[in-house]
Amino acid sequence: MSGQAPVIIHPPQSDGGRRVTIRDEYVGTAYHLLDVVEFLRLAGLPEADTKIDDPELLEWRGGGPSYWAPKAPG
Repeated sequence: MSGQAPVIIHPPQSDGGRRVTIRDEYVGTAYHLLDVVEFLRLAGLPEADTKIDDPELLEWRGGGPSYWAPKAPG
C-alpha cells in the first residue's frame, strides 16, 4: 500500500453519500464530514478530525471534504 493514504473517501454517489474505506476495508457510507470523523474514531484514528485534509492520512476522491453532491451527468 506504499504511497496510498490508509483512508479513502470515494466520490459522491447518486444520493450524495460517499463510501469510506480504511486500509482497503469498507467501513460505511458518509453523508457528512462528521460521519467520516466517526468512522475514523471507531477505527482507532481519533486524531484524524484535526487532520481531515492530510493527504498522508486521507485521500478524497471526486472532491474534497466540503463536497457531498453527486456529479451532474454528462
